[in-house]
Amino acid sequence: VQLQASGGGLVQAGDSLRLSCAVSGRTVSSYGLGWFRQAPGKEREFVAGLVKAAGSTYYADSVKGRFTISRDNAKNTVYLQMNSLKPEDTAVYYCGARLGYGFRRLPGEYDYWGQGTEVTVSS
Repeated sequence: VQLQASGGGLVQAGDSLRLSCAVSGRTVSSYGLGWFRQAPGKEREFVAGLVKAAGSTYYADSVKGRFTISRDNAKNTVYLQMNSLKPEDTAVYYCGARLGYGFRRLPGEYDYWGQGTEVTVSS
């Protein structure tokens, strides 16, 4: 399984970005999927998750109402739409995939990772 993240960049506060993560191997609906981020000097933290099959979504409180995780089965891709970006959203964003059922928010419970894409939000 390979995950390829893209879509990061430098934006201003209030702008939007859409991150993409192309998933190889099984169909994207076969995995639980998550977006995580890691700011300099901080641990990797959960941002948004999407469970396998049913597709229920979960969000960190800090991004709820601003970010949306979704998947496109035809393109085997998971997305993170980020609106109303804030400087505190600045981080390297990683997509993760897990084979198990149910929602998980800890990085250690994900089996596969993409390489990360950097998001910088200026004030």
